[in-house]
Amino acid sequence: MHTLKELIAFNEKNRARELQYFGQELLEKSEKKDALTSAEYQKHLADCRRLSRQEGIDAVMEKHRLDALICPTDSPAWPTDFVLGDHFLAGSSTVPAVAGYPHITVPMGFVSGLPVGVSFFGRAWSEPVLIKLAYAYEQASGMRQPPQFRPTVDVPRP
Repeated sequence: MHTLKELIAFNEKNRARELQYFGQELLEKSEKKDALTSAEYQKHLADCRRLSRQEGIDAVMEKHRLDALICPTDSPAWPTDFVLGDHFLAGSSTVPAVAGYPHITVPMGFVSGLPVGVSFFGRAWSEPVLIKLAYAYEQASGMRQPPQFRPTVDVPRP
């Protein structure tokens, strides 16, 4: 595939296999958007960069004299739900992604056998510091385990 349009066409052509559980509404919506060079997009891009960089990560790190920000990466991984879809609750990867800043995730533990990660992120060009911190944490915690490809998972019910 070279373009989003080609991917959408491929999925449609192979609908029985590629779209049997989920649609491609987000892909189709993305294909209809304005050009990345439009004034509206450029304004939103500039706002996102300013808010995530200068007024976000950079401001917090400067104010508190930090080398990195560390927090849970996401809620525990979720099993595929063919009826209700993903169960994404929260996450910390959006801000560094929007800023274009480095972000490393390493295993932090497990909830009902499902992995949970811890994120290390910081300012632009802080990769050497983040790699040292993430590696040290990973070695000290001993939480890395080989993946298990389970057909199902026991999730406790309230």
